[in-house]
Amino acid sequence: MKTILCAMLFLLFSFASVFAQEKANAAGQFQADLQKTEMLKLDKMIGKWTGEGWIQQGKNRDEFTGTENVQKKLDGLALLVEGRFTAKNEPARVIHETLAVLTYNPRTNIYDFNTFLANGSNGKFILNTTETGYEWGLNFPGSKILYTITIKNGMWNEVGKMSRDEGKTWFQFFEMNLKKV
Repeated sequence: MKTILCAMLFLLFSFASVFAQEKANAAGQFQADLQKTEMLKLDKMIGKWTGEGWIQQGKNRDEFTGTENVQKKLDGLALLVEGRFTAKNEPARVIHETLAVLTYNPRTNIYDFNTFLANGSNGKFILNTTETGYEWGLNFPGSKILYTITIKNGMWNEVGKMSRDEGKTWFQFFEMNLKKV
């Protein structure tokens, strides 16, 4: 009798465990499907892009050329962004090299934008979708930086602006114009 009771309890716990695992798998698949659906809003970025731009750092303004390569990863759950830009008149001098990962977080309903630069710095930002493209930025005490990306007709335009008065006035310090290859 004791053996039968133990066997029945074992079977009951086994069925409960299988049911709980199936429910967890279904919830995980729902979350992955939601993430993939939201990531479709970033599809305009996907591809290899090439072009030029400029960046103003203090008194120095550097003009550059280079590429941005954006790929879907993890079955559409993430985008991998690789950028490499060199001085227009000195191709051996790297102006900007970056690696970034974009994902959608269903718990917060935001796009996480994790960046890594060749100079060793990195950051975690929020990417917002807009009617014409995307925006992301960062805040410092007393100042803000905002990047705006517009992708239209196979062209990627990215502008960086800075405000030193909490967003009342802005000055442009960066622009990049790329064409999809």
